[in-house]
Amino acid sequence: MKTLTKHIWFNTASRHEFVNITDQVEDIVKESGVKEGMVLVNPMHITASVYINDAESGLINDFQKWLEKLAPTDESLYQHNMTGEDNGYAHLWRTIMGREVVVAVTNGKLDFGPWEQIYYAEFDGQRKKRVLVKVIGE
Repeated sequence: MKTLTKHIWFNTASRHEFVNITDQVEDIVKESGVKEGMVLVNPMHITASVYINDAESGLINDFQKWLEKLAPTDESLYQHNMTGEDNGYAHLWRTIMGREVVVAVTNGKLDFGPWEQIYYAEFDGQRKKRVLVKVIGE
């Protein structure tokens, strides 16, 4: 069995940002030499998410509006913010959007349905961020 663990590093320019990381994950799968297996993609931050969906700007806008309705960014709403933090909402957004994704690798490629792309969603950014990518298989 082959394994490869890599990290994707980047800085987010905005506090809330959605970054398509599909190409970087595909490059790591290719580098691994795995033809049949799986890849785990995990944000290494408690206020970020990795998810799979359509790469369409209107949908990303819809996610942002929906998250704001479910857990507004108003600092006064969260006990967590009484600790000196200002990101209580970001922890809730991460829970809603999910922690990580696992994608099948078939014939050395990500085995996606139509339109599927991997996104890193940042909810408390403007600093250096890391995403773990672990490929396992034969």
